[in-house]
Amino acid sequence: MTATPLSRARFAVRGSRFAVPALTGVLALAAGVARQPTETSGLREFSFTRQVAPFDIVDESGRPYALPFLGGLDVPRPQFVDIDADGDLDLFVQEYSNALMFFENTGSAAAARFTWRSDRYQDLEIGEWYRFADIDADGLVDLIAELPFSRIRHYRNTGSRAAARFTDAGAILDADDGPLFFDRQNIPAPVDLDCDDRLDLFVGRIEGTVTRYEAVEPGSRTFALIQEFWEGIEIIGRVGDVGSMFHGANALAFADFEGDRDLDLFWGDFFEPGVLLIENIGRTCSTPSFQVNPVRLPFADTATSGYNTPIPIDLDRDGDLDFLMGVIGGAFNPVATSTDNFYFWRRTAGTRFELETRRFLDGLDLGSETTPALGDLDADGDLDLVVGNKIDAAAGDAARLYVFLNEGSASAPRFRQSPAMRVAGAYHLAPALGDLDGDGDLDLLVGTWNQGVLFLRNEGSARDPRFALDDAGAIEPPRAGNASPALADLDGDGDLDLLIGQSSGPILHYRNAGTSKAARWELVTEALDGIRIGRRSAPALVDLDTDGLLDLVVGREEGGHAVFRNAGTRTSPRFVAGAVLPVALPPLATPAFADLDGDGVPDLISGGAGGGLQFYRGGLVR
Repeated sequence: MTATPLSRARFAVRGSRFAVPALTGVLALAAGVARQPTETSGLREFSFTRQVAPFDIVDESGRPYALPFLGGLDVPRPQFVDIDADGDLDLFVQEYSNALMFFENTGSAAAARFTWRSDRYQDLEIGEWYRFADIDADGLVDLIAELPFSRIRHYRNTGSRAAARFTDAGAILDADDGPLFFDRQNIPAPVDLDCDDRLDLFVGRIEGTVTRYEAVEPGSRTFALIQEFWEGIEIIGRVGDVGSMFHGANALAFADFEGDRDLDLFWGDFFEPGVLLIENIGRTCSTPSFQVNPVRLPFADTATSGYNTPIPIDLDRDGDLDFLMGVIGGAFNPVATSTDNFYFWRRTAGTRFELETRRFLDGLDLGSETTPALGDLDADGDLDLVVGNKIDAAAGDAARLYVFLNEGSASAPRFRQSPAMRVAGAYHLAPALGDLDGDGDLDLLVGTWNQGVLFLRNEGSARDPRFALDDAGAIEPPRAGNASPALADLDGDGDLDLLIGQSSGPILHYRNAGTSKAARWELVTEALDGIRIGRRSAPALVDLDTDGLLDLVVGREEGGHAVFRNAGTRTSPRFVAGAVLPVALPPLATPAFADLDGDGVPDLISGGAGGGLQFYRGGLVR
């Protein structure tokens, strides 16, 4: 079949599906008469709603991901608790600082099914860690979390069993009424270990020891120091079989592992590729004793990157203890666990455990630091997806580009994952799609960590793309690391111009001084309109206020985004700061806009630090 002419192709670039009559012939995203831009124009035309499973993404075998747009996990810190008093365990996961994800169990106690509800549960500020426990002994689960820096915050549950509501009650205090301090990279364990109705608080120190505190009375939020070098425990690890011994960050948990009605200690350490078990050999609940050597859990003696957070719990409510583990990452290669980092072992009989999954939450995860681009790669009238990542989790030799062809339609997409492409041994790949040689098919510009912007010419066709490196079309920006390109016709001359975000933040602007058939890049400025939004800028272009001009949305390292409205003209853009969109993009956000459901309104897809994608469905506000 002949290639679809570009003048008839549906065309989207990272980041907009935009109307450029000389190139695409696509109708504008929203109807209406273009109006003169003003400095005070708002961004109220479009709204964006976060959705984790709006449509299918399937892997190479055709298996759909349960939570395709979860966003990926690199350092999950999970905990299970029945937060709504319906008799089953719900799930909380921390992936980023100060952000607590909530998954409601919409299945049953015996057959859990976790449904995403929020990326920021009740907007709680939790610092670097959190733990649920009934601190005030009122029968309602409270929350403790890191209060920056290195203190413990108490969120009191002022709601009910079925409808928890957490209110900041201030810092946990010591016996001298001062704030309780600890090492903020460690995750403590609150538990009544000795059955005296007073909550104990165990804190692992970076020296490899454990400090024990206990509430001064039942329900008190004041804790007295009981023992600094508790039970003589000292965890020492080493990397490999030789070298000096180390100790470091750790995560503690208590549970009855052996079914002997006392609580054993589980220890995940920075220098341990698995989890350690320290058995409680006390004779009664009131006389615990842990004066034994730690042993590695044989079933969880897994070569992760280290610093594993243990979650021993009866997940299926069958009366015995199962085991889950989040990998935070320690002394070993973090790349290896950038995708497989949330383990689940089900206890099948006695001391026998079977590993069911290394990805307990089944979302698309391509490692770390993803960047999406959208365009009709096979000329079938719908949008396909290209995603770059930081580094391949399996090989670790370079980053990869992943192509997801749309097997659905322009209004109901369904993406199938294709085999990954290795590109020139480069890292941190950031793709942008556009026809740069005027032959009717989409080519690729790919930003990299330290090799500038690569050009991959489509030597196939509009229906059957085949990309090959073309060194003649590569771009070497001045001092630009982590290049993140975006293509659009910014000066109205019928060809694609180029913006490049970079690690230092300012955005480079290149004018296409060639033609739509032969791009030639001419640097206009190294700091577009003086924009500075912090490190790792990732620009995307889209008409947010339907005035016929492309506006600028920029992702950044710290998370979130900045919006700059185009207050210039079709031939001379001028970007001024505007109101941010009501979306909470992740750290290292890489936004891309396109109309994925055919309703004439742009949707938003963003990559991020976690290695997956987030999707926000666009809608009209007015």
